Amino acid sequence: MPWPTLNDPVHDSQRLFRQLLAALSEPGTLHTLEAPTPPEGGIGTALWGTLLTLCDLDVRVWLAAELDTPALREALLFHTGCRLTDEPTQADYALVTPATMRDAPDFAQGSDEHPERSTTLLVALDTLVTADSAGGSWRLSGPGIPGQRALSVGERARPLMRQLAASRERFPRGLDAILACGKRLVALPRTTRLEEIA
Repeated sequence: MPWPTLNDPVHDSQRLFRQLLAALSEPGTLHTLEAPTPPEGGIGTALWGTLLTLCDLDVRVWLAAELDTPALREALLFHTGCRLTDEPTQADYALVTPATMRDAPDFAQGSDEHPERSTTLLVALDTLVTADSAGGSWRLSGPGIPGQRALSVGERARPLMRQLAASRERFPRGLDAILACGKRLVALPRTTRLEEIA
């Protein structure tokens, strides 16, 4: 079964891009992306919509082994024209899971002079809940967050969250992340401080 694309590529990509910007400007807020649903269950609607929106001919994407399928590769190349890379350090975007991050791939962190030359993680999660509905195991603070927010991402994502927390200490270098589960996503830019709640 072929992977679907946006019904109206121009207007739909603009709409989704605005949603992604809103997520990045308000870290820890939950956003629902109305996008095509991929035929395989690995990445979900939100991540597929994100890929369709952000990827183009100039973008390099790294795929974690547990998500890398011939169908996904074919769909990405056909619908976005992006370049797939086997080198984590060369990736603009990396499609990963919490299991991927246990091996700590060597993603680009940018530099003090060029912090934009870093990899953005697109993370497929099993659990994604904000404080509004279920407390949270991580406390978020920083730019775009009035006071604090809380986020629960499941036990399997703890190593990932710890790496993102450590990444904050290297600012302006570091990793930005978009965490997604099904149609929902949350953005965690490198400016966000993450504190594990005991």
